Amino acid sequence: MLKIGVIVGREWSFPPAFIEEVNRRDEGVIAEYARLGGTRMNEPCPYAVLVDRISHEVPYYRSYLKNAVLQGTYVVNNPFMWTADDKFFEASLATRLGVASPKTVVLPNKAYVPGIVPTESLRNLIFPLDWTGIVEYLGGFPLILKDAHGGGWQNVSKVHSLEELWRRYDESGLLTMILQECIQWDGDQYARCMCLGQSEVLVRKYDPDNRRYLPADFSPELTERIIADSLKLVKALGYDMNTVEWAVRDGIPYAIDFMNPAPDMDVNSTGYDYHRWCVEHMADLCIRLAKEQPPQSAEMRWSRFFG
Repeated sequence: MLKIGVIVGREWSFPPAFIEEVNRRDEGVIAEYARLGGTRMNEPCPYAVLVDRISHEVPYYRSYLKNAVLQGTYVVNNPFMWTADDKFFEASLATRLGVASPKTVVLPNKAYVPGIVPTESLRNLIFPLDWTGIVEYLGGFPLILKDAHGGGWQNVSKVHSLEELWRRYDESGLLTMILQECIQWDGDQYARCMCLGQSEVLVRKYDPDNRRYLPADFSPELTERIIADSLKLVKALGYDMNTVEWAVRDGIPYAIDFMNPAPDMDVNSTGYDYHRWCVEHMADLCIRLAKEQPPQSAEMRWSRFFG
């Protein structure tokens, strides 16, 4: 019997619903919560597919998943890409793909781990930074300051002056921060899309201020472009499970955030219909992957942009 393992954190609606959906179909594939601990090197993995919802917060799980890929398990999402990814790289990648996205600058860290002596360890860094030049490049205030590796709207600030920018930057500690052009979207023209299997996109209007999903009433032309550009991004990144957020300004969708490899699928935040779409289509995807057992991509698709 082929098995799908689910690695989870503090979410309580999607994982059991997904497991029940897979098992209910009786297709020769079963799903269960993965059990692991004290993994030996080159240890065989009993799962055909692993669905990773939490390794970004539990480093041991990430190490386990890399070994699982080596053993032939298909991991959703690819742990090697997820480890390498950050929001600054994604902004540069979007530009290479021809996808509209905010101008972005990555900033040196404010603080460092013990052992870093600024006068000795940071001799490559320009100091002080040309803050005025950076702000001018990004189009002036307001600007968005956020964690290059973060998610869930954590460590995100909208800053309106150099003084406010410096204050928020001084609070960032060990985090690597990016500073972005602020895309002010037209009215309610903001979308969040669930992308599964690098082939399916569920477009929903989204209210980021109140964290609410709304029915999508975008024009057919805008919807088509959002879907096409979402697929460009997830195919380049190799993510089988991701959300992409779009702010529409002057009719152009800008990719605001697309580093969400453990996307929200909770019924309480997404609503029942959205949640059920995720449950059923994730079951479709993972059952197919378990049966077909395709090799995990060994080379990221963005590598063609090197050089």
